[in-house]
Amino acid sequence: MHLHDFWFLLIAFLWTGYFFLEGFDFGIGVLTKLLARDRTERRVLINTIGPVWDGNEVWLITAAGATFAAFPDWYAALFSGFYLPLLAILVCLILRGVAFEYRHKRPEDRWQRNWEHAIFWCSLLPAFLWGAIFANLVHGVPIGRDGNYAGGLSDLLTPYALLGGAVTLVLFTFHGAVFAALKTDGDIRTRARRYAARLGPATVMVAVPFLLWTQGDSGNARSLVAVVIAVVALAAALVMNQRGREGWAFGLSGVAIAAAVGMLFLALFPDVMPSSLDPAWSLTAANAASSPYPLKIMTWVGVIMMPLIMAYQAWTYWVFRKRIGTRHIPAAH
Repeated sequence: MHLHDFWFLLIAFLWTGYFFLEGFDFGIGVLTKLLARDRTERRVLINTIGPVWDGNEVWLITAAGATFAAFPDWYAALFSGFYLPLLAILVCLILRGVAFEYRHKRPEDRWQRNWEHAIFWCSLLPAFLWGAIFANLVHGVPIGRDGNYAGGLSDLLTPYALLGGAVTLVLFTFHGAVFAALKTDGDIRTRARRYAARLGPATVMVAVPFLLWTQGDSGNARSLVAVVIAVVALAAALVMNQRGREGWAFGLSGVAIAAAVGMLFLALFPDVMPSSLDPAWSLTAANAASSPYPLKIMTWVGVIMMPLIMAYQAWTYWVFRKRIGTRHIPAAH
C-alpha cells in the first residue's frame, strides 16, 4: 500500500470517528428544543455531553490537520471551494462552545434562553451542512484544470447535496436521542426512547434513498457492502431501542453512521475531489498528496499518537459513564 493510500484511509477513519462522536453531540443540541420540556431537562441533556463534547471536536481538528499535511492540494481546493459553509460551521462550533460555558453564568431568564437558542441552532446547522458538504465531495464539484475550485455557492446547493444534509441532520438527531436514552434516567429517558422510535422511520426514509443514489452514481462493490451494513445496523438499532436495549441501540446507530461515512469514502476513492467539469481534472489520492518524506514522518507520529489519544478518550467516557437525571440538577439551575 502506498503512503498516500494509507493516509486517505486514516483521514477517512478520523472523519468517521468525528461523525460518530460529534453526531450525538449535535443530536443532543437539537433535542434541547425538541425533547426537553423545561430548563432543568435541557440542563440534563447538556450535561450528558458536558465532559466529552470538546474532546469529540479534537477529531475534527485532527482530520483537518492531517488533510492539510498529507494532501495540501485537496485541503486548498476543499477549504476554498467550501469556504462559506465551512465558515458557518466554524462560527457555530465556536458559539456552541461559548453557549455551553456561559449559559449558567447568570440567572436571568433571557440570558439563559438566548444561549439555549444558540445551542440548538449551532447544533442543527452544522449537522445539516456536514452532510451537504460530503455529498458534494462525492458527487463532484467544478474543479478546473489547475486543481482549484471553479464554481460558486449555487453549485453546492444541488438536490443531492440537500438530501445529504437532511440525512446527517436526521441521523445525528436519532443518534442523539438514543444516546440520551442511554445516559439519562427517569421520565426523560423514557421519552428519549420514544422519540428515537418515532424518528427512526424518518431516518430510514431519507438515508436509504441517499445511500442508493450514491451507490448508483459513484459506488462499487466495496461501497455496496457498506450500504448494506448501514441499513442493517440502522434497522437493528430501531429494534434494540424498542426493546429498551439502549447500549446496543446506541452502538448500532453508531455503526450505521460509521458505515454510511465509510461508504462515501469508498465511493470517492481513488479520487479525493472529483471534478464535474472533466474527470481528468479530478484531484486524486496520488496527485494531491505530499511528497513521500513528510508522509513517512507523519506515519510514525500517527502510529504512536493515535492509540494514546483513543485510549485517553475511552478512559474519559468510562469515568463519566453514569446516568444523569433531573434529580441531579440543583433547583437554582
